[in-house]
Amino acid sequence: DFLFFWGAVFLVTTTLVAFLKKENQELIPAKEETKGITDTYRLLFSIIKMPAVLTFCLLILTSKVGFSAADAVTGLKLVEEGVPKEHLALLAVPMVPLQIILPLVISKYTAGPQPLNTFYKAMPYRLLLGLEFAFLVWWAPKVKHEGGFPVYYYAVVVLSYALHQITLYSMYVAIMAFNAKVSDPLIGGTYMTLLNTVSNLGGNWPSTVALWLVDPLTVKECAGAQGHTCATAADAEV
Repeated sequence: DFLFFWGAVFLVTTTLVAFLKKENQELIPAKEETKGITDTYRLLFSIIKMPAVLTFCLLILTSKVGFSAADAVTGLKLVEEGVPKEHLALLAVPMVPLQIILPLVISKYTAGPQPLNTFYKAMPYRLLLGLEFAFLVWWAPKVKHEGGFPVYYYAVVVLSYALHQITLYSMYVAIMAFNAKVSDPLIGGTYMTLLNTVSNLGGNWPSTVALWLVDPLTVKECAGAQGHTCATAADAEV
């Protein structure tokens, strides 16, 4: 129902914008970015062939490999260890005001001539939090009791998630600020879309690979099934 309602709202509002919103002819610049789809793609290829852009794209595509497992798998492993999904969902609620405030605070530090400095400084802390998340998963069965998990465990999880959000948004805002700063104003929309797309892809493909590797890299022990290692899906089923 939630998805259906907002899907309907999006469809209605975007349709209204398409039919009712008109361009202000007086504000259109003399030089247009492109004249059509073909020109747009030709422009994109000419941008991405630039040595500096190509190097930056390679760096941003691989920069998030180090925390892909922690970001993608921690929640699933906590559920596997017995933490109720509804409790994890509730823990996301305190993060909402933090997610609203963080970009406002971080933008003060990314508005200068070197916005990527914030990106660099946040990276080692985010990598260390990956180890801390691994500790949370390891710790979960140690503190679990018949009634569930103690309050102090949830407090540590919330604090860990809050610190993670700070590092995540520091990197996110910094990379957006950098993309905005280096984009040629004459072709700003095309330039920024390309860099932001590469940046988003750099965060998505490592998470997908991490999820795909979870089963092959997980050490399993079989109880009551002699001669089976549980390494394959068939053995686990047995």
